[in-house]
Amino acid sequence: MSAVNPFLKTPNLDIYWVVNSSEVQIPFYRAGIAAGFPSPATDFLESTIDLNKHFIKNPSSTFLAIAKGFSMRDAGIDNGDILIIDRSLEPGNGKIAVCVINGEFTLKRLSVSGNEIWLTSENKEFKPIKISEFHDFEIWGILTFSIKAHK
Repeated sequence: MSAVNPFLKTPNLDIYWVVNSSEVQIPFYRAGIAAGFPSPATDFLESTIDLNKHFIKNPSSTFLAIAKGFSMRDAGIDNGDILIIDRSLEPGNGKIAVCVINGEFTLKRLSVSGNEIWLTSENKEFKPIKISEFHDFEIWGILTFSIKAHK
């Protein structure tokens, strides 16, 4: 799984094509890594893992993005995290989605109740957005995974 220069830079997300035409095997420590006392890590190396096979189910409709800002902080998504977004998935209540509102990209949790759609942040400092007929609105894709940026 790799990305080249962003094909779309927005104030809230930089979006990249996924290039997964090759297999990349990364060492995989199935037994886990101790967060307490150190142990010889090579004793636990069991196999390798290809991140494309585990994180990207629909390659032609999957994109990577870099999160900007802190509106989804309480969902564990911070500024600089890598987002894996699948455009082929159906949106639904409670899912985290990349949405376009009046031409601007944003990452929010969907709240659907009857005919109402709300976009909610996972940070109390940001107010929910009620989608109305006056909004130019599109659900662009559904978040499948987020990868923490090293701080």
